Amino acid sequence: MKIAFVKTPIGLAEIQGDENGVSNIHLKNEEIRRVSKVPQELEEAVSQIQEYFEGNRTQFTFLLNPSGTKFQKKVWQELLKIPFGKTSSYMELSKRLGDVKAIRAVASANGKNPLWIVIPCHRVIGTDGSLTGYAGGLWRKKWLLEHENPVKQETLF
Repeated sequence: MKIAFVKTPIGLAEIQGDENGVSNIHLKNEEIRRVSKVPQELEEAVSQIQEYFEGNRTQFTFLLNPSGTKFQKKVWQELLKIPFGKTSSYMELSKRLGDVKAIRAVASANGKNPLWIVIPCHRVIGTDGSLTGYAGGLWRKKWLLEHENPVKQETLF
């Protein structure tokens, strides 16, 4: 497994993967003192994540290879359908997956998403529009949603 790091405005991201694709992206709580050269297998992922934070990318196209159960992967595929700058609720996801009673299972699978930002679990909010659960902290979820949908200032003249 190869590892690379990307400094972002909301923390240091660690990317893990190999020739089969990126399997894990998560935030590190501690700073890394020495960052080695980015492995070739992860160069595209690093580049695209940097472009996302620079405001120059709305979709990720590098190869993904997350580990999870069949159900988790089904939920993650549904998360990938949430467009940049939009949100969905756990209830909407459950309905799209065909079982409104699976809302807790959907929320659990959402929380186990191994590909931070790329599989956009941050775009899932409560049915009432509230920011709910986010492994990276609600302040990061809020930051990401604002980054993807900045308020446009109306011109006065």
